[in-house]
Amino acid sequence: MKLLFIGDVFAKAGRLVLANRLEKLKSIYRWDVCIANAENAAGGKGINYNVAQEIFNSGVDTITLGNHTWARKEIFNFIDSCNKIVRPSNYSKGVPGKGRLIIEKNGVRIGIINLIGRVYIDSFADCPFQTADRDISILRQQCQIIIVDFHAEATSEKIALAHYLDGRVSAVIGTHTHVQTSDERILENRTAYITDVGMTGPADGVIGVNKTQIIQKFMTGLPVHFEPAKGRTCLNAVIIDIDEKTGHARDIIRISETYN
Repeated sequence: MKLLFIGDVFAKAGRLVLANRLEKLKSIYRWDVCIANAENAAGGKGINYNVAQEIFNSGVDTITLGNHTWARKEIFNFIDSCNKIVRPSNYSKGVPGKGRLIIEKNGVRIGIINLIGRVYIDSFADCPFQTADRDISILRQQCQIIIVDFHAEATSEKIALAHYLDGRVSAVIGTHTHVQTSDERILENRTAYITDVGMTGPADGVIGVNKTQIIQKFMTGLPVHFEPAKGRTCLNAVIIDIDEKTGHARDIIRISETYN
């Protein structure tokens, strides 16, 4: 089975990339399942119902989220009823939404876990390592293939979790920084890994935002209203080839495209 994981979809520019490019890319890479992190898909921060449907209509099967899950209050109206959106599983018990889910494609069940880091990002979250243990034990009863989106800032935290889960999940995919890393690999016990899959959206800003506004913020320290950058766009993703019987990853290929 081949799975495409798309890096953080940022604002309208990112959604247009999906709408305009996914079909052509699929004819090349021929994936079976498509997952996209879309916590910044609405205006560069958060997600709403219409934006989620737009992403699904582009060919994405499942949306994962992150530290901007609750940025738009509209999400409370639909996150519980949507079976294709997963938010960080290590959020406090009782918050809306699902931290893990199972989707089925071509008769194969795929478990998806979303976790958020605690180093430099969300110190109030529960331990992602212990949460992963719990979720894997539940999902393993129903499926061999398990994908983890680890939405975290610290490279060390991401690599540590990948080694901790090596052999127990099919892939640990890092998201959040919007900067694609070049360390994609198959770990010793056949888990695919990349520290950060990157971003899909504006190519010429600073992690998606208008670069002039970001520079002003850094130079003055004053509050600045951020807007998505204009100009070229990009798509960052990885294709993972997984053995359906064992859940082991056979290969991971990094994708980085820029469009005028």
